[in-house]
Amino acid sequence: MTDSVTENIDILIVGAGPVGMTLHLALAAGGQKSLLLDRRPQQDQQGDPRALALSHGARQLLEQINSWPTRTATPIETIHVSQKDGFGRTLIDRKEYDLPALGYVVRYRDLAGALAANLAASAVLSEAEILDITPGDDHVTVSLRHAGQLRTIQTRLLVHAEGTPSDGPEVKVSDYDQHAVICEVKPTPGHNKRAWERFTPDGPLALLPLGDEYSIVFTLPPAKADAVMAMDDDAFIAALQAQFGQRMTFAKPGQRSRFPLALRLRDTLVKGREVWIGNTAQTLHPVSGQGFNLGIRDAWQLAEIVLKNGVDRSSLENYAASRRLDRQGSAFFTDRIVKAFSNDCGPLKLARGLGLLALDVFPPARHFVAKRMIWGARAWP
Repeated sequence: MTDSVTENIDILIVGAGPVGMTLHLALAAGGQKSLLLDRRPQQDQQGDPRALALSHGARQLLEQINSWPTRTATPIETIHVSQKDGFGRTLIDRKEYDLPALGYVVRYRDLAGALAANLAASAVLSEAEILDITPGDDHVTVSLRHAGQLRTIQTRLLVHAEGTPSDGPEVKVSDYDQHAVICEVKPTPGHNKRAWERFTPDGPLALLPLGDEYSIVFTLPPAKADAVMAMDDDAFIAALQAQFGQRMTFAKPGQRSRFPLALRLRDTLVKGREVWIGNTAQTLHPVSGQGFNLGIRDAWQLAEIVLKNGVDRSSLENYAASRRLDRQGSAFFTDRIVKAFSNDCGPLKLARGLGLLALDVFPPARHFVAKRMIWGARAWP
């Protein structure tokens, strides 16, 4: 092993996933250099089969850095929201907002590939292991191992975009006692570019159009998720059909995977010359598909502020303040939806039905919700 090599870099981004790459490319578009660092091989992202729900607002941002995966994105033109065994529903239609789509469903690997295609060969240190992080007054020192070398990097700004935050004291965790079971199914009739959000006592069931299929997010208590994961394909389809109803039928389920659901919020986004963005700053419940879009907006707003004001402490505090409304609003919205709808309480079911009915018959309320799903806090006032 060779001796440590020391270098100075203006901005070091830890995490070369889509949020980290978005930040890097947005900075580069404004003439600001940065370096991406990731513990994984870059090609690992091409093996990730997950589907992401991206808002039209996210598309608008990604198009500005030539990173929108046009050929592989399936548009969502309408969203149908309802509750199982209860009255009330609402329909959100892209025509009301004069948009080509309310949002899109994209495979993680396709988005990562579209972003990576714009990276210079020297933009990423892959398979890099961070050994130590030492904050200083005007820089952060990062010690790492890469390609058999010990390296020391001094950076004026260290951005954490590694993914889900740890459960340390600086992160507040609220466990939903739910797991999301994910797979793809073939619908009959076809999806007609419609997404469904179906609330059940076990948790929300989301159907997201992806190609000719639906990407399913089937939310259940852990024990029921165990049972669903163990089912054969016919039993799984029957369980899915029982939760969704008979508006359409499903067949040919793909491989299933699962993950536990919790709300994780980091207390502070900025500490000295370190900033936390994306899932490293907050992890939300997947209901309404807000989490990844929030991360894209994190990256974009940080780039805007750095390009305008530099990386001094006041600009970083300005970033933290500017993200407060969007971040807290998205977390509050998803958290309250999950807790209000994931039960079979009679009075709450009635209240939920009245709320859905109000959204349907009172357009200003529906538009308020829809615009904030599409653009986040950028839709205010």
